[in-house]
Amino acid sequence: MANLLVITFDNMEDAGNLLGNIKQLQKDAQLQINDAAVIVKDTEGSVKVKNMADTGVKTGAVGGGIVGLIIASVFFPIGGMLLGAAAGALIGKMAHLGVDQKFVKEVTDELKPGTSAIFIMASKVNPGALRAALENYHGKVFQSTLDDDALEEVKKALKDNG
Repeated sequence: MANLLVITFDNMEDAGNLLGNIKQLQKDAQLQINDAAVIVKDTEGSVKVKNMADTGVKTGAVGGGIVGLIIASVFFPIGGMLLGAAAGALIGKMAHLGVDQKFVKEVTDELKPGTSAIFIMASKVNPGALRAALENYHGKVFQSTLDDDALEEVKKALKDNG
């Protein structure tokens, strides 16, 4: 079962930096990321969202494009490539377990200008590795489906007293 963890930060950089650390934990097999998103609200209030789902869709589109190109060389050149790319993107999007976009909007609305948030949906979490990844950050847990003990460890690592 996947757990959701949403952390907010009082600056625009920490959420993106933490995402890099979380990706490294996945490479080291310390957790399995099902989805992750970073939201940054700049000082003017403009919002930028970077979702890891974008990578899956792009990969699917590229793979589908290659398959389409192979098929196209036999049957019909440009149409086959476009059809393959579209099918690949659709498969990539359907196969991806995403963070609910309505909830992302709710959190975004709560962010003040000049702040950021990270959404992490993960399974197979090594609590010690996650705590170590969080210790260099000062954030606040906005939402979590972690069990009470794991949540307390996350809050201690973030120095979140809330």
